[in-house]
Amino acid sequence: MTARAYGMIEVATKESGALWITLKNPARKNAIGPAMVNELLWALEDAASDDSVRSIVLTGAGDAFCAGGDFAQMTSGASGNELPPKGDYADLLLAITRSPKPLVARVNGHAMGGGLGLVAACHFAVAARGAKLGTPEINVGLFPMMIMAVLARVVPQRRLLEMMLFGERLDADAAAAIGLVGKVVDADGLDAEVARITQQVASKSPITVKLGLEAFAAQADLALADALPMLRERLGAVLSTDDAREGLMAFLEKRSPRWTGK
Repeated sequence: MTARAYGMIEVATKESGALWITLKNPARKNAIGPAMVNELLWALEDAASDDSVRSIVLTGAGDAFCAGGDFAQMTSGASGNELPPKGDYADLLLAITRSPKPLVARVNGHAMGGGLGLVAACHFAVAARGAKLGTPEINVGLFPMMIMAVLARVVPQRRLLEMMLFGERLDADAAAAIGLVGKVVDADGLDAEVARITQQVASKSPITVKLGLEAFAAQADLALADALPMLRERLGAVLSTDDAREGLMAFLEKRSPRWTGK
């Protein structure tokens, strides 16, 4: 990974090739503004090109995941960032949904508004029991416009409208019931569950995971008649890899496959 001068996030590599990205603005409950968005875009780009990174864990410092948008920074227009500009919050949601490396949202505390958008955009989401997740924007005269796009991919339409129009704050179990998170665990079991996911990812073929996630993102906005021919071509690309041949041979020989990532 390229070493960069981050101020709003912290990046660290842990076991199973998991790159942990921690939102680091605990005094403001990790509220997200232009500077944090820009740093996240740089970190995700670096991770995508690093073969040693098998998965990415997104979490927050302190007792919150992300309280939502940092309105003070957004209205002031200040970036407070030494890195060249790479994009805005919409670009960040696209980068997460299109990431060739699986992203795990480790929801250690409250995830509101823009923070909830990050959770919904990730491939996996594990929440600590006691965390609150919600869309309170309407209570201050705003509406969760951009996060609506990613929330609509995981929450049933009518339930999503209730959330947004009522400004609801759900507990973790209620969030899991409507698909906002995949699993809820006690706070002391959060790291173990995240490790279980990252270990599972690390045990699979890197090239197959990459091609699979790219195909998953590509088909998301296509009609069925367009998606199926595209996916037929993507299947051919997977079958042409060394890892696909190794996997099939290992199955026939009743042994564990030895992945090369090619």
